[in-house]
Amino acid sequence: MRRSPVQPPISVLADTGVALVGLFSAKDKEFGAMLDVLAASVEAHGGRVVGRHVQRRGVSHGGAARMSVPFSRRTLLSPGKAREIAQACRAAEVGVVVFVNPLTKHQRAVLGDMFGCVVISGEDLLTSGR
Repeated sequence: MRRSPVQPPISVLADTGVALVGLFSAKDKEFGAMLDVLAASVEAHGGRVVGRHVQRRGVSHGGAARMSVPFSRRTLLSPGKAREIAQACRAAEVGVVVFVNPLTKHQRAVLGDMFGCVVISGEDLLTSGR
């Protein structure tokens, strides 16, 4: 698995409103538990989870053959879901968005611009504890 470099220090989570985001296959029935684990990690690093956003792949527009493929290589998400999350982040004054999924440096930059805040991956939380 390819590791994304940690952009900001994990201290950006301290006393900050955090939104969790995940792209999941429609076959994945454990997505809620995965978000719960990520929320616990965010809280262990001092963040406050203020929102959860889920994009399901394979539920519509693509079928079973495309369930593990991102909607967009730039954002992982569909354009509508990305806009929805951006609006929610601005309304809740979110300081950091944490994705369940691994992100590239480019995806972090694009999503950070769209959401108006720092964007990291859950992998960053795991590697910061080592």
